Amino acid sequence: MNEIPSTMRAVLLRDYEGGPESITVAEVPTPQPGRGQVLIQIAAAPVNPSDLAFIKGFYGFMKSLPTIPGFEGSGTVIRAGSGLMPRYLMGRRVACAAAASNIEGGTWAQYLVTNANRCIPLNKEVSMEQGASLLVNPMTAWGLLEQARRSGYRAVIQSAAAGALGRMIVRLAQRFSIVTINIVRRPEQEELLRSMGAEHVLNENSTEFDETLKDLCHTLGAGIGFDAVAGEMSERILRAQPRSSRLLIYGMLSLKPSQIDPALLIFERKHVEGFWLSSWLSTKHLFSQRRILDRIQKLISSDLSTAVQTRLPLEDFAHGLAEYKNHMTKGKVLLQP
Repeated sequence: MNEIPSTMRAVLLRDYEGGPESITVAEVPTPQPGRGQVLIQIAAAPVNPSDLAFIKGFYGFMKSLPTIPGFEGSGTVIRAGSGLMPRYLMGRRVACAAAASNIEGGTWAQYLVTNANRCIPLNKEVSMEQGASLLVNPMTAWGLLEQARRSGYRAVIQSAAAGALGRMIVRLAQRFSIVTINIVRRPEQEELLRSMGAEHVLNENSTEFDETLKDLCHTLGAGIGFDAVAGEMSERILRAQPRSSRLLIYGMLSLKPSQIDPALLIFERKHVEGFWLSSWLSTKHLFSQRRILDRIQKLISSDLSTAVQTRLPLEDFAHGLAEYKNHMTKGKVLLQP
């Protein structure tokens, strides 16, 4: 195996102001794994909405600066710290998640140190590209639909339905015989979802949107909703749902606080909850997590596949961020160190 260099190229976040000088590519020391950790040579790392929120300081936590962004990726374990699990992973292709500490850094770099329990060995039929997006979107789609299935809902409503995660929910819901009501913003997104077999697709800019949405929610019994947008969309969904419905807010693409009429909560007994993948996973035993991930790997080339719109070296990350922000429906931007 080639010698591991003492320094590496990485995207470096210097502040949370969001200006062009806030984030750059720099040469930094190559991290070394400690007990229970592994060093991964990164093959690919996607740009996700959660990454965009993080670099602006809007995510669930902030790291001390400077730090390397990137929550997930794929690569090969090339060095193992002490412990049984790190040794087991040595030389394996893995999907990996960065830790919440800036000491280990993130996946937008040539190398990543992370805990061995944050790595998933990839099945031989799973490519590095698909493995790079194995964790965040597929597991969120699975977790959201688990909420619907456990409560016996046969119909769900979702915003941002044409995005990568929204399309996964459409396909996975079809597998589980759950009807989806899908909210989009543009005509081409309507066509995209209908080409996938989605029957109920509504454009939020239509003059009849709110009335049609309410009729569908009541007719189909969409007592649970998934909102990735927040802002005024949260209330529009909740207002359309039947009495005693639930709304799970798992994103904030609008970068605005959710607007909720308290009368909906008081008099119609509706509920608004947050869904964060990390918190949901923490409720699962390790065996349960591995069982879910095994199911996800088997579906990664079908229901849970991720479209890729472009592949870029780290040096072109700024172009990649702009492309992804402006064209999320086209698919993921992958950074390939």
